[in-house]
Amino acid sequence: MATKGKAAPRQLYAFDLATKKLTQLTDSNATLFSQFNLTEPETIWYKSFDGRRIQAWIQRPPNYDASKKYPLILNIHGGPYAAYGFTFDHEFQWMAAKGYIVLYPNPRGSTTYGQDFGNVIQYSYPGDDYKDLMAGVDELIKRGIVDPAKLGVTGGRGGGILTNWVVTHTDRFQAAVSQRSISDWAAFRCTADFTLFQPTWFKAAPWQDEADFKARSPIHMVEKIRTPIMFIEGEQDMRTPPTAGGEALFRALKYLKRPTAIVQFPGESHELSRSGKPSHRVERLQHIVAWFDKYLLNQPVTAYDSN
Repeated sequence: MATKGKAAPRQLYAFDLATKKLTQLTDSNATLFSQFNLTEPETIWYKSFDGRRIQAWIQRPPNYDASKKYPLILNIHGGPYAAYGFTFDHEFQWMAAKGYIVLYPNPRGSTTYGQDFGNVIQYSYPGDDYKDLMAGVDELIKRGIVDPAKLGVTGGRGGGILTNWVVTHTDRFQAAVSQRSISDWAAFRCTADFTLFQPTWFKAAPWQDEADFKARSPIHMVEKIRTPIMFIEGEQDMRTPPTAGGEALFRALKYLKRPTAIVQFPGESHELSRSGKPSHRVERLQHIVAWFDKYLLNQPVTAYDSN
């Protein structure tokens, strides 16, 4: 059991300045976590297309067998100005426990690697960050630990945008789950409650530079999507309004008769995965993994079959 290691949830400690002794004060959910076989993340570095070094982490399934190749879930962080790290994450532990290797990288645009690394995506997002993510997938395939015929991708907000971008630029993934995403930048620009980074994403308004907004909006590339994709949305999300994101792509894909599904949570905002109702947070994770089980593991999940 890894409940005492670095894979464990955060606890409260006291540090004695005189003795330099660290004493653990809390052990929340000790009984619960004693029932689980948690695994610690593995840190890796790899080179992207232009030689830039990218940091990432791998969450392996319990009882990992080095002689096997596992299905992969590429999990893309939001922001995009944010970063993953070496820490406990219940979502990655859940996916790993279900038999998946989880790869979670910090592509260009992520924080903590210096100003230049973070700012390089200005006016070109999404773009080369997509190439960083694909280089990470290629690295795990090269290492022989994942099955290239069983690749999944997911992410929320910035990760949702990039999930949409991934499936409009490659067919290598067998399944995708896009969460609280953006598919139409012009619609987002005019309806979202978030304006902080818009001046660093686009140099003008949609009606002033229609071509740039269109070139970076997955809704205008929807006919390229062949990957079965699920969209997860909070009905009261004003940060990334569903009509500018997953709902728009879902309706377009249904029109094209492509494999797709949408799960909309009533009463939930952009914070569904973090502060939504506990029952909704559990259901969200169940839907994500069930979608991958259906298309990566060929399990008989019928809930998403079209009528």
